[in-house]
This record gives sequence, C-alpha cells and structure tokens, in this order.
Amino acid sequence: MGGGFKIKSVAIIGAGAAGTVTAAALKAENYFERIRVFERRETTGGTWIYDPDPSFKFDIKPGGLPPDVDPPLEIPRSLPRTAAPSKQERFTQTPIYESLTTNVPDIAMCFSDARFAYGPFAPHYIPRQYVENYASTHKLDSLLSLNTTVEDVSRIDDSTGQDRWRLSLRRFDRVRNLDEWWEEVFDAVIIANGHYSIPYVPEVKGLAEWIKKFPDRVVHSKSYRLPSTFAGQKVLVIGNSASGHDVANELTTTAALPVYQSRRSKSRWDGDTPPDGIEWRPVIAEFKDDGGILFEDGSVLRDIDKVIYCTGYKPSFPFWNSKANRRELWDYEKGKLIDGYQHTFLQDIRTVAIVGLPRVLTFRSFEYQAIAIARLFSRRNSTPLPPIEEQKRWERSREEYARRSRTKFHDIAWETGETLSWFQNLFEIAGLGTLRGEGRVPPVMGEQLIWALEHIKKYPEPGNDEESEENSWAIVNRERKDLLSFI
Repeated sequence: MGGGFKIKSVAIIGAGAAGTVTAAALKAENYFERIRVFERRETTGGTWIYDPDPSFKFDIKPGGLPPDVDPPLEIPRSLPRTAAPSKQERFTQTPIYESLTTNVPDIAMCFSDARFAYGPFAPHYIPRQYVENYASTHKLDSLLSLNTTVEDVSRIDDSTGQDRWRLSLRRFDRVRNLDEWWEEVFDAVIIANGHYSIPYVPEVKGLAEWIKKFPDRVVHSKSYRLPSTFAGQKVLVIGNSASGHDVANELTTTAALPVYQSRRSKSRWDGDTPPDGIEWRPVIAEFKDDGGILFEDGSVLRDIDKVIYCTGYKPSFPFWNSKANRRELWDYEKGKLIDGYQHTFLQDIRTVAIVGLPRVLTFRSFEYQAIAIARLFSRRNSTPLPPIEEQKRWERSREEYARRSRTKFHDIAWETGETLSWFQNLFEIAGLGTLRGEGRVPPVMGEQLIWALEHIKKYPEPGNDEESEENSWAIVNRERKDLLSFI
C-alpha cells in the first residue's frame, strides 16, 4: 500500500457472494492475523437466501432514500452490554421469488475455482448452496460471525497516524429475547453488504395520498413470491427490468387478464406487441383521489386491486458514521460512491474498500475485486494505485461518460469492452501470488466463458429467426447490444 501502513486485521461486512470470495482471497494471502466476516442473516448466501414468507411489512415511501428509509440505530453507551431488542425495520429479507433463476450462464457467473452444480440458468437455491459450500470448501466457517449486524463503523485516529476502525455490533439473543452489543477494532474494513435490500419507489403525483387512502394496494416486488397470491386480481406492474418482466409474465397465469404493465422504455426482450395476457401502458402521470390511475397518454385505469412496483433498490450504508469518518460514503443524487476509484477503492481512505457495487458480471467481478484488495492490503500488489489526482480524473471522466451515455455511474457495459478493461485494471493491480503460493491469482476470461456469455441467453429477443430454443433458453448467433442489460 505504500507508506507505513500495515494491515493485519480486516473486517468484512456481509457474507453473500461478494463477502465470501473476499474472505477467501484474504485468507489465501496467509498474511493477515485476524479476518472477521459479519453477516446479519443466519447463513452465508446474501441476496440468494430465499424467504418464503412474504408477509413482512415495510412502509412504501415514494421517493424515499435509504438515509430516511433505513436510518442508523442509536448505539448504546459503554459497550459491551445487553438491551431490549430493536424493533426498527432493518430490511433483512431478500427479494428472491420462488421461480427466480440466474440471468447469467453459470460458467460466467460462478467463481473461477468452482462451478455451479448445473446450469446454464440455475434456480435460486443453487447459488445459495454454492456460496455456502464455497465458504466451507475454503474453510471460512471460523471467520464467520452470523446473525450479527454491523450497526456502526467509526474511524479511530491512531497515535501512529494509521486509521483504525471501531465496529459496533449487535446480535439478537432469541433465548433471552434481547440484543447483545459489543465492539471490535480492525485495521481495515471491506464493505460487501450488497444493494438489493432497500426497495425504491419513485415519487409520483398523488401516490403518497393514494397509499394512505388505499392501504396495502401498493407493494414493491421485494415482497413478491408467488403469482397465486394475486389470483383473480386486477394488477398493474410498474417497471420493465428482469423482475418486471418475470412478475408480469407469471401473473398472466393467475391474475385477471390482461395484466397491465407500465413501461418507460422498451427492453431488449420486448417485441413490437406485448405477450399474450399483458397490456402495455406508458408512464404514470398521477394517482387520482377517486382511485383511478392516469397515464401520460391520458388513459385511465380504474378498479385496480394491486400495484406492484418493480423499480429496483438503492444501496444503503446505515452503519457508516459520516461524522466520525469525516465524510459521506454515497451520493444519492448522482448514484455513486463518493471519491471512489475503479468502483472499489476510496481515494482518501486507504484502509476501506467496497466489493459488489457495479452492475456487471457477478459473481466473477467480485472475485477480481476481492483479489485486488487482498493483494493491496497485504502490500503484495503488482501495481500501486495511481496518485490521488489521477484517481480524481478517473472519477470525473466516469461522471462525464455516464452523463453523455445516459447510463448509471456504476454500470459497466460488456459490448464496448469496458468490462474486460475494468477486469484488466484489477488484474494488473493484483499481479501474481508469491513463489510459495500465497495469494490468489486473478482468473482468466477464457474463450469458452466469453462465448457462453455472448451466445447463451435467458431472455431471447423476439423475432430472431437465428435463435434455437433449448430448455426455455436460447443460443443466438449474432452480436447483441448491452449483453448485461438483464442484470
């Protein structure tokens, strides 16, 4: 890392795919004295853990952002101690619905040293089992602290000039029905808490009042599990991403027909006309006081039983103590990490890194990030991070690119070569392991993997005579625009 910084203890927040492969990469260095992985759920697996009961309640707050929707808990004084259990919603349930399968061919999605049990598009329980098995295979069990929520991360000024990090931790004791609180201190922190926890519903004229007048009529797809829940109901689905596509199509088997779908734009898997049982509508202009829903084309829907928002999620970092750390972590207006570099590092804080932000090739991208971070923290990296001014130029250039291309800051496209370029940068930072085999080597992006990614599609484009259906997925024979648009 340069300078006098020496990292011997590392905390990882989250034991999903990103946190698990990060722990494996750190452990492989055989350098760190203490590695701890804090996971608030009962097992590893992260967003792939399936919660079959969708009855959990969270308030829909149109336009609400994580700092307001998912605020930090008040930390008790003088830890360790026990306290009455917190009743605040922490959004621990996952958005997995029963029929969900992966969107990326297994050869491209899995980590380089282990394949999924089968593919190419596996049901949701396969990646969950895969992450669990991966943790055991790499002997990470002893590093895990499950059912443990990181509630605060605060910087400590060390007398040596090296920042250290105090983590305030909470675990619910079911036997005694109370929360256990304690602290641990580390040299570095890696954030791998995912970004599919806090549902986002955009602000629309009249929506807040409509929700109050018609409670339980508006839901987010995070609570969707089965189409049978909506049997016989008149349903409007809002959104046209992968979840909006799946939910709308599933509902045609049980809901009153047609199922209405509000779309801002056409997705790559849409044809010129909607699928059987679905009626497309434009963007909503207003929710009317009489229960009607007005669209931008002037049309109105009435007597809707359920509105399902499939409008995604916002990253949340309620544990990040901005006051103690003397800076914010996330810019919600720009949708980006503040003062970040390569979607992974912080320009001004060398002992904090983050894994899993970009919309890109998961799980493989996590592996590249994890190895680069492990090499950097162990001071065995091949290439140093550039000077801060160069990192700032990268950030400004990225912002300008996102503005011009109308993409999100952390979206990394495949078809432009950007994904491979990003992987190459992380590859060069990491370099090789030691002569004695300490440290992981960044994986290669082989021809077989690239062929699968570019030719095996879960959502074939309609009207393409070159596609041949196989087991509800397709092999395509020509190039595609935005090959990772389904993530």
